[in-house]
Parts: sequence; structure tokens; C-alpha cells
Amino acid sequence: MFHKEGHKIIVITLVVIVALFLITDTYIILPWLNMFVMIALLVFLLLILQFFRNPKRLTSYDDNHVVSPVDGKVVVIEEVFEKEFFKEKRLQVSVFMSPINVHVTRYPIAGRVVYSKYHPGKYLVAWHPKASEENERTTVVVENEVFGLVLYRQIAGALAKRIVNYAKEGQQVNQGSDSGFIKFGSRVDLFLPLDSKINVTLNQNVRGAETIIAEK
Repeated sequence: MFHKEGHKIIVITLVVIVALFLITDTYIILPWLNMFVMIALLVFLLLILQFFRNPKRLTSYDDNHVVSPVDGKVVVIEEVFEKEFFKEKRLQVSVFMSPINVHVTRYPIAGRVVYSKYHPGKYLVAWHPKASEENERTTVVVENEVFGLVLYRQIAGALAKRIVNYAKEGQQVNQGSDSGFIKFGSRVDLFLPLDSKINVTLNQNVRGAETIIAEK
């Protein structure tokens, strides 16, 4: 299953590769060079397909849990001052996604979207300390009765040139459901209440909609 954000790119890639196959077969006489080009094109197609994959996930719905919004590696767990929405201290958990990770963003909790804002910006590498404040990003806040307000921020990286965010203010959302997509390497920051119990460790690999990041 492939994410809808990749449908157009996948179709275009297929058309281009088929055309290049025909050109290669017609104009490249050397058999070994012909084979090399065809293998390279197939590898490129496989990379595109794996990037836009959208696997089904089994979310254990629980208002006491915050699940990871994305696949990747935990790179930050610390208490910080969140400037944009809360304007007070929160627990930050950041997950870095490499180009080979699933890049679907999912809602970490169920509830009502109370804030959703896009910010244009730079394309610093996603692990840069200033990436969360200076890079292109979107900030979404979801509220439920147990956790209160949970903020997650999609952050573009050096290769990510497009962030897709489906969250709309006032919308009721389900935990683990599709909330957006980030193309080609990036990071997502979670900002949680200070009394949250963190269930992950630094450098731990997590799965979107399944790994429990924190609980009450």
C-alpha cells in the first residue's frame, strides 16, 4: 500500500522508466551497459516505492498513552521551554526519520485539534539544534481529557522540501490515524506535559502509531 502523496510521483516515475527502458534497448548496443542501466532504473523505482509505502499499523487505542507520530530513532528527550504555543516548559521527545523510514505522520493521541499552523523556513539538517525553530515546519496541538494538550511539530530536513499536514482546527481525530506526510528525511518533535512518564530511551527505534512514547 502506498501513501496518496506518492501516487503522482510513482506514476510519473513508472512512465519515465518505461520510456528509458525503450530508449536503452534501442540505442545502447553493449549488452553489459544495457543491463547496468536497466538495473539502475529498477533500483531507483524500488527506492521511490519504498519511500512512499504506507503500511497498516495496529494502534492500541488508549487515552492514557501517547504513541509515536512517525517511524524513526529517538534523538532528543529533555525538558525545554516551548515558545510557540505553550510558552512554558514541556517534555520534548524528538524522532529523526532517515530517507528509508516510513514518512507518514500519525496523530499521537485522539481528541480535538485546537491549533494547526504552517511556518515557512530554512532546510537545515533535521538534527541541527535550530531546526525546530528555523526550518520549514508545521505545528499541531491535539487535546483530550487525559493528557490535555499534546503538541507535535513536523520539521523539514535538508532533503525534505515539502511537508503535508491534514490537521484542521476543530477537527476530531483518532489516535494513530494519518495526519500528514514529510518527503525525504526529516524530524518530528513531541511536546508533552511535565508529569508524563516517558517510555522510550535515546537512540531507540520507534514505529509510528504503535510505539508508546509516554503515558499518564
